[in-house]
Amino acid sequence: MKIFHDILLPQIGEILAEQGLDNLPWERMLGNAREASQGDLALPCFPFAKMAKKAPDAIATILAAAISERVTSTAANTLFAEALGEVNAVGGYLNFKADPTWLAKMVLSANSNPETAGTLPTTGEKVLIEHTSANPNGPFHVGRARNAILGDTIVRLNRLAGHEVRAEYYVDDMGKQVAILAWAMENLSKDKVNAILEGAGRQSIDGGSNNWDGKADHERVSWYQAANVLKEQDSSIDQEVGEMVRLSEEGEEKVLEAFDAAFQPVLDGMLETLGRLGIAFDAFTKESKFVIDGSVAEVMDRLQASPLRGVAENGAQYLELESKGISGKSTKFFFQRGDGSSLYATRDISYHEWKWTQCDSLVNILGEDHKLQSKQVAIALEEIGSKAPLVVFYSFIKLPDGKMSTRRGNVVYMDDLLEEAKAQAFAVVSEIRGNELDNETMQSIAEAVGCSAVRFNIIKVAPDKGFTFRWEEALSFEGGSAPFIMYSHTRACSILRKLDSKGIDAANLLSAFDLASFDLSASPQSMVDLLRRLALHPDALADSVENNRPHQFANHLLNLAINYNTFYRDCHIVQDGEVNVLYLAISEAARHCIRRGCEGLGIIPLTQM
Repeated sequence: MKIFHDILLPQIGEILAEQGLDNLPWERMLGNAREASQGDLALPCFPFAKMAKKAPDAIATILAAAISERVTSTAANTLFAEALGEVNAVGGYLNFKADPTWLAKMVLSANSNPETAGTLPTTGEKVLIEHTSANPNGPFHVGRARNAILGDTIVRLNRLAGHEVRAEYYVDDMGKQVAILAWAMENLSKDKVNAILEGAGRQSIDGGSNNWDGKADHERVSWYQAANVLKEQDSSIDQEVGEMVRLSEEGEEKVLEAFDAAFQPVLDGMLETLGRLGIAFDAFTKESKFVIDGSVAEVMDRLQASPLRGVAENGAQYLELESKGISGKSTKFFFQRGDGSSLYATRDISYHEWKWTQCDSLVNILGEDHKLQSKQVAIALEEIGSKAPLVVFYSFIKLPDGKMSTRRGNVVYMDDLLEEAKAQAFAVVSEIRGNELDNETMQSIAEAVGCSAVRFNIIKVAPDKGFTFRWEEALSFEGGSAPFIMYSHTRACSILRKLDSKGIDAANLLSAFDLASFDLSASPQSMVDLLRRLALHPDALADSVENNRPHQFANHLLNLAINYNTFYRDCHIVQDGEVNVLYLAISEAARHCIRRGCEGLGIIPLTQM
């Protein structure tokens, strides 16, 4: 709780100085208490034992007494005395609890405006976040979707944190994957594709388990898969594809146009799928841009001036990176082929230089298999006087029988998952609300619940932790899921509807609310716990953004929903026709923060379920 921490810090420093215990980096030692029941913040006294020649518990007791005396003295800082509710010594720790009235004052003040509640002040920092950037050669599968969901969540949280954010998609419009698709679209008929796939024991174009007719990403992936089967049988096809790639790397207009015609419908289908998950982009930048505008050629010239430059027997040029900590077979980072053409990594360097002209901070979301290449690109950028981006790596999602692959057709498509999620959510909504809501409303709720559940299932796991995809876990609507958080928000919304049905104007009640007229000394523990959680909301958001760990904010939001539900159970806002305006004000603060938190995670904050 940063605001509480900042108030305590100078007072604790003075007391430690009085006790001769200020020679240690104690400021870094003051952190969150081990148990919420013991306090909000805690200072471990073990490091002071040798200096004071006393047991840690004895030191904590002495410090607690000194702080208590300062609170009651006339010399006490007014804000310090107001904020500190309790100090105690337990097991060698000095624990601090915030005063409930002060907590309420801080929380209600910070969250009174629906427009700014649950957000951080605007910073003016321009952040460019590149994510997804999947090869447009087939539909999104669950493995690919982790990049998109993780990236979009980081975008959303950065916006809540006050940054000016640009979400960027880097379109691979000249690589081998796109070349294979373009070759297939030019050379294979639908009947030929079906014959190839059936011969290889694969699913034909019309043999899918879902009706995705007209959705180009689902249709064209069959052409891509068939071409890969043929390539394994006929090496000449690989040569033709290679020639197309070479010409694209030289900026050959007709080849790039053929590539664009092949992949754009697929990309549109992929974006349609992502749109169901609330994922959108501010800009699409094509890889070919940097070949056509001369940036790649200019970068190659600058890399040639590096003292790390070497030349292979075939004339290809590279940077020797062994002195930069790269070992094994990857010490040579090739940036130019023997014929003078560029490689993907060279174009990536040009792209990064351009991105730095668009922002103050640059973040890339990449799979863990890109760690080496990312390090090589970072070194190359430094060699030409540029800067390396911040990279968030994520581990892959696997099926129970192995890694997903679009080429092999071993995938769970995101469209299928979202349809199944919606169907399961609809069954639950129908069972509970079937007699109250019309079919259109239930379908809308089911879509929101299903898509939110899928997002949360992926985002709640730390990016660097891999996991195996299982249907029953992805579609779970039990506690610890997005639907649980969404239901907490609808509960808070239901209070306003209840007041409105009774002719009570909640806005008028809150505008006249005066905290000073309420005695919080005997408040229910669930109310105090909710206030504490709300006071931690800006800290949770800031920490998650600073460390690019959206799962931490997801866990915070889940705990906030739990705290709100307990508060809702214990603290009746309307009882015997009377409105407890304090409880109403706290409920509204929680509603605003839950809504904003949902928006930050891509969960749809429904008003009814």
